Amino acid sequence: MSSESTGSKGKSANAVPAAGQSERQPATIGYFDRADLMETFADSVIGAIFDGQTLRLEFGVTRFEDVKPNTPINGRRYPACRLVLPPAAAVDLINRMQQIAAALTQAGVVKPRPGAEPAKNG
Repeated sequence: MSSESTGSKGKSANAVPAAGQSERQPATIGYFDRADLMETFADSVIGAIFDGQTLRLEFGVTRFEDVKPNTPINGRRYPACRLVLPPAAAVDLINRMQQIAAALTQAGVVKPRPGAEPAKNG
C-alpha cells in the first residue's frame, strides 16, 4: 500500500478547536490506497435524497434478458451500491462533480444548459 498526498485525495478538513483549548493547526490526513478494495460498477442513479443529516445515494445496474427476434427487449435494474455521506462529504462531492461538469462542457462532451453561466477556469 502506498501513501499519497494529492490534491484530490489528500485534502484535510479544517480542525475546530475544542472549548477551552487554544487553536491548533488543522490535522494532516494522509491517503493510503487499498489495492484489495473492490470496485462497484453502476450504470444508473436510482435515488438521491438529503434528509437533513446525510446524503443518501443509490446506484443501480441494468441487466437485460436474452434478446429474441421479434420480441421486445426486457431488462431489470438492480441496486448495486448504497452510499451515505455526511454533509461535509456531500458538499465535497457536489463541488467535485461541478468541476467535472465544467470540464466536460469545455471539452464539448456535454452541452451547456440554456441560460447557464459559462464555465470558469480555476
